[in-house]
Amino acid sequence: MLVDYSNTVLRPRPIAILYSNTNFYSNILQETYALSKRLFIQLKRRSSTFFAGIIQPLLWLILFGALFSNVSGEQFGTYLKYNTFLSAGVIVFTAFTGGLNSGLPIIFDREFGFFNRLLSSPLNSRFSIFIATSYFIIVVTLIQISSIILCTELLGVHIPNIKGFFIIFNIIFIVTIGITLISISLAFLLSGHIQLLALILVINLPVLFSSTALAPLNIMPNWLKIIASVNPLTYAIETIRYVYLSVNVNCSIPIIQTIWGNLSIAKIFFYLIELDVIIVLLLLQLLKNKFR
Repeated sequence: MLVDYSNTVLRPRPIAILYSNTNFYSNILQETYALSKRLFIQLKRRSSTFFAGIIQPLLWLILFGALFSNVSGEQFGTYLKYNTFLSAGVIVFTAFTGGLNSGLPIIFDREFGFFNRLLSSPLNSRFSIFIATSYFIIVVTLIQISSIILCTELLGVHIPNIKGFFIIFNIIFIVTIGITLISISLAFLLSGHIQLLALILVINLPVLFSSTALAPLNIMPNWLKIIASVNPLTYAIETIRYVYLSVNVNCSIPIIQTIWGNLSIAKIFFYLIELDVIIVLLLLQLLKNKFR
């Protein structure tokens, strides 16, 4: 007796599915490695951009620190020396500037036609482009931050313990991811690198002066306090500033008093991670048509 198998549904074996998924993710890792390696080769050939990312923040630290060196801490509403006060702001804004510039390689690739070739290549996932760019920016930023922390140590501004280093690098990691994703989104929304550079120039200084990088909240006018309390960089700066001052870091006690209430390190981490998740979701929604 013959059995008719024409309507039989053949289901893949679990082992085959597992192998297929493993192969898919390994290909994405290989793509990410190749794309990020290309960015590191470009950085090696144009190393001046890397060193500029270290020298510029140090100039801010040295020049601004010297400018306000004779001003007493009480006038700024704090008992800190201004160099110590400024160090946290310099560290965060190094990460902010690096993340903000991360869209430039993509927009240059668009203008030179390389990005179209990349999109037409048989990539397993085109989001490996985002992963590679984010990985590159995070590694470069952390190296620059490490150099700046070493220089601040030489200037007499010390981090008390290893836990402080861990908190600083985690804060920088979270901030860099968020700003990098925003910059990459702008690279697709704007028509060219001139527009992106102009927007970076417009954004940079207002965000700097509307945070607590240069002055504490308690000496700001009320309208600026509201803006600074909304600015996520204020939370990152205050966390790093607290780490510089505390031998025993307590993540549950309030470290900053905003118009919205008192915030601890644990709450700040939660808010910054939540903000990154929102940025990722918006990015996926915004760019899904471009990656079909």
